[in-house]
Amino acid sequence: MIEFEQVSYGYSGGPLLADVSLRLARGSFHFLTGPSGAGKTTLLKLCYGELIAQQGRVAIFDRDARTLSRDDVAMMRRRIGVVHQDQQFLDHLSLAENVALPLTVSGRSTTEADLGDLIRWVGLESQRESRPPELSGGERQRAALARAIIMSPDVILADEPTGNVDWEMSLRLLKLMVELNKMGKAIMVATHDLNLIRAAKSQVQARVLRISNHRVQLAGADL
Repeated sequence: MIEFEQVSYGYSGGPLLADVSLRLARGSFHFLTGPSGAGKTTLLKLCYGELIAQQGRVAIFDRDARTLSRDDVAMMRRRIGVVHQDQQFLDHLSLAENVALPLTVSGRSTTEADLGDLIRWVGLESQRESRPPELSGGERQRAALARAIIMSPDVILADEPTGNVDWEMSLRLLKLMVELNKMGKAIMVATHDLNLIRAAKSQVQARVLRISNHRVQLAGADL
């Protein structure tokens, strides 16, 4: 569904990613590791068209990202759910309204029952009318995941989704993503938490990709 062919990208300080080739297939689960500043967030942005490769080719749903118009990118992003590291919300809206926002922006609708089922699935039923500032870190992360999947995307990209929560909440978020993967969703989780990756061993077959010296390497066999 998303494929990189010898992709390179850099900023004014020089190359950040070089000669990256990888494939995110339907139903696959990948962890993306590497030190802070290695390029994990940049790679995710290349996956959903926020950035365009300076060299090489990124194909998103079999289309070259360089050929996509603004409208094409908007339509394509309905098929990719992103859990951002900064988890931005609109503070004047309730949790339920924030979760439903992608539908509102796209002009699509959902039933109250479906929205309620999704909020219940991430364990936030009692917080559905709360405003974002009233939520804990773990509640915000689960709300961000619910918002990312409200459009029923084919691919879910999560940028350090457990970076600011405790271990119990990390495991809960991992379990939710594993359940999504079992539904056939392709998952990529950028994380520096090796304990989270180890905890996934008994739950999901995954590949670990490590960014090192500007390149993406397979860190080991299937977990």
